[in-house]
Amino acid sequence: MPKYYEFKVCGYYLYYTASCVIEAMHVHASDRKLTEAGSAKFFVKSDGDTTVEKQGQLNEREVRTIIRKCI
Repeated sequence: MPKYYEFKVCGYYLYYTASCVIEAMHVHASDRKLTEAGSAKFFVKSDGDTTVEKQGQLNEREVRTIIRKCI
């Protein structure tokens, strides 16, 4: 079951699934609303590293900010 934050964290809405049976643990981030269509998607590896799966409607600078400060 996804965990949604109804408030912004670092200026973005974040939601994540920790135990997805199809994919690894991942986080979605959006600056507008909680929809998967326009959100960026990040995989969080077991060692703590983060990779960008898709950028969504966010620009490169926003994606770097999220990785550096939010996840």
